[in-house]
Amino acid sequence: MKITNECYFCLGRLIHQAAELATDDPDLRTKAIEDGLKFLEAEFSPDKTSIAVATPLHRIIREITGNPDPYLEMKETEVAVAEQLYRDGDNGTQSSLLDEVVLAVRGNTIDFFKTLDEIKRDLNLPVEFAINDTAKLEAKLKDARSILYLADNTGEVFFDLRLARKMGEYGRVTYVVKESPVQNDVSLADVERFGFGEKLPRVITTGTDTPGVDIEQASAEFKSEFAIADLILAKGMGYWETLSELPAQGKVFHLLKAKCQPVASSLNVPLNSYVAFLR
Repeated sequence: MKITNECYFCLGRLIHQAAELATDDPDLRTKAIEDGLKFLEAEFSPDKTSIAVATPLHRIIREITGNPDPYLEMKETEVAVAEQLYRDGDNGTQSSLLDEVVLAVRGNTIDFFKTLDEIKRDLNLPVEFAINDTAKLEAKLKDARSILYLADNTGEVFFDLRLARKMGEYGRVTYVVKESPVQNDVSLADVERFGFGEKLPRVITTGTDTPGVDIEQASAEFKSEFAIADLILAKGMGYWETLSELPAQGKVFHLLKAKCQPVASSLNVPLNSYVAFLR
């Protein structure tokens, strides 16, 4: 999915947010914002994805401020809230694949541009899919031996656990996180920091610090696993923005909430729609 004019404002907002989270030093913060905005002005192009612009912006801010993980405090708060909400709603009973898909996509409501009160409110709203290919997912699972689960935000891990276990009834599930911190995406360090390792199946990384995944920058391990996987569940808008640039293979199941108009338009669904789309 290529960048649109609407993405410019969002990326500018991202620069300010990341710089403010990264440092309390007003001089460093100002320099990070100024350099970020200069980069945005120079590199913003309709030939690129928003991820191709956002990734170096994050690197600029981390380098200038000396903060390797500006969103860490936000992730800690999101994890605490998400864990409590998950425990409150988990009665331990067996559920259908659709039930687990709904629970997993509900977690995609978590958004670093939202307040915690907004997240809590949205997590309790009903889930209605504008596109629902869950039946196709179930059919693919019957022949799937190797399954990749591409994770999104750190707080969402709790909402992924049951679906990952359900998919594990069909084949080997590998949970994929980021190699190093970017935004509030779950990273390899977060898996250990928050004690996710004992709850998750096998874990690997994309080998990158990009939201979604830039295949050209991904590790050889990830490229190999991606190529041989029978089924890939790709969580969140970042993976849609990046993987939609690849030819459709009929094995990538995108599970997300379309939280911005460009993504919603690219999927031909209303803004804030839930999407379960096999591509």
